[in-house]
Amino acid sequence: MKRDEKRSSKTSVIAGSKPSGVVRIISGRFRGRKLPVLDVQCLRPTTDKNKEMVFSWLMAYTSDARCLDAFAGSGGLGFEALSRYAKSCTFIELDKSVAKNLAANIQLLGLSSQQAKIIQGNTIDVLETLNTLDNVEQPYELIFLDPPFHQNLLPQTIKRLVEKNLLAIDGIIYIECEAQGMTYSVSENWQMIKEKRSAQILARVYQRIN
Repeated sequence: MKRDEKRSSKTSVIAGSKPSGVVRIISGRFRGRKLPVLDVQCLRPTTDKNKEMVFSWLMAYTSDARCLDAFAGSGGLGFEALSRYAKSCTFIELDKSVAKNLAANIQLLGLSSQQAKIIQGNTIDVLETLNTLDNVEQPYELIFLDPPFHQNLLPQTIKRLVEKNLLAIDGIIYIECEAQGMTYSVSENWQMIKEKRSAQILARVYQRIN
């Protein structure tokens, strides 16, 4: 891989192939379960504190939702949604080793292929053909966008989501990015309903209104 190549997952270069940490599921049917994660540069598992905030925002939208975790990394957001009774979650992950770790954690939780699916590849490219790859008959009701920082991936990703009509009417999208130096625009029919900004992170929730 060229040194300046953009990567469209939460990971960059593998630092080790063995799990070196865990993500904890904080609520729902898998509450308290700890899932191993690989030692990978730029992997940013969502902290328990942030997950508490995000899923307090998403409480009314998670149950029975068809979810897309578009930059999966550790899978912390997607697994949390599944624990809180989302109908299904599709995980997109660029790095093959991280994707294998996600598959192992799906087995660890006893989730079926109908409940959890992994697509390994570049997120922006995968979104182009996701309707076919994921047998999408209707748009997703809950989408997570938490890409690696400082790679300017959000504008292209949002554009592809809109072009391919991947967010359902009344659907919810959670976007997390660096607080400084990142700008993006969204479709005019996405209405922002939640926002929190810290020194490091900008988190927003939008709902598609038509």
